[in-house]
Amino acid sequence: MGKVLIFDGHNDAVQFMLGYKPDGRDFLARSETGHLDFPRALEGGLAGGLFAMYAKPEQEPVDDLTITHNGYEVRYADAVHPDHARRQIDGQLSTIKKLIERSGDKIRLATSVGEIEAARYDGAFAIVLHMEGADAIGPDLGYLDSLYQAGLRSLGIVWSRPNIFGYGVPFAYPRSPDTGPGLTDLGKNLVRRCNELGIMIDVSHLNERGFWDVAALSTAPLVATHACAHAICPSTRNLTDRQLDAIRDTGGVVGLNLAVNDIRADAHLEEDTPLEAVVRQIDYLIARVGADGIALGSDFDGAVMPRKIKDASGLPHLMEAMRKSGFDEPILQKFAYDNWLRVFGLTWLDRSRTLSPPP
Repeated sequence: MGKVLIFDGHNDAVQFMLGYKPDGRDFLARSETGHLDFPRALEGGLAGGLFAMYAKPEQEPVDDLTITHNGYEVRYADAVHPDHARRQIDGQLSTIKKLIERSGDKIRLATSVGEIEAARYDGAFAIVLHMEGADAIGPDLGYLDSLYQAGLRSLGIVWSRPNIFGYGVPFAYPRSPDTGPGLTDLGKNLVRRCNELGIMIDVSHLNERGFWDVAALSTAPLVATHACAHAICPSTRNLTDRQLDAIRDTGGVVGLNLAVNDIRADAHLEEDTPLEAVVRQIDYLIARVGADGIALGSDFDGAVMPRKIKDASGLPHLMEAMRKSGFDEPILQKFAYDNWLRVFGLTWLDRSRTLSPPP
């Protein structure tokens, strides 16, 4: 069988890019550290992905991990000041655009399904801009409009901490994702504005009440760019059966997170997690959301990967494990590429249409 072409729904490679991080990795050069760079993407069959911009706090928090008798708890991270967050996002956006310029058209910024497909046809790598946590956006939502004009097409309302729009889930196992209040009024305005602009809303890291607020308000399919099934691994970051059913019913997508602590039933942080455990998650998700509702959301450079995959170059091992488990080529094609483009097509809007000013 030939190499399957893959579009990935989530990575954190921007945090480690040379230009943004002074001692970071040159994305155009192959590295033996981390999970993702351009050469390893090509080796693994990656044609593109959602690249997450994310703001860290001014001071790294102390280790607030508590090991319990059967799991773990991490307290809420502190909120990030919008000005501090915005400086980081501006720096990451600048770094991505400089990378694209340096690539000599080998890497492109894509803001439409047509641009992703054109990049695929030309053999170029497509970057779609995502922002993980809306911390940099103020109450007037003006910065959201600026980011849209700069190419942003996907937004996670929160990371696993609170902001003015809602509440993320603190990392914990075993625990329900129903950990606190839902969206604020500003968060509900943010959902409406994302719908109006055609920005995909990512419910990953959002607590369960926030999820249901998005479900009640949004006119677009529900999407979790990187998550797994709570029924298998009951961590706060994973989706309950009711949430999976809602995603299915809106024609949405779950991007399978390869983070071993969300894949494994015991949530252990073990690289020696067999691919059979990954396939078990895929089996469960397909049974719940259907073959049209699951894709890849690796979380490269943001989590511990199964050793057999290791990094982006190892994705063919995942495809082969799926084949050996009985998945046919049409399902592999949907999982690897087609389902992301389908949901983008249902969510993104024609950029030529006239947009009203933010509320």
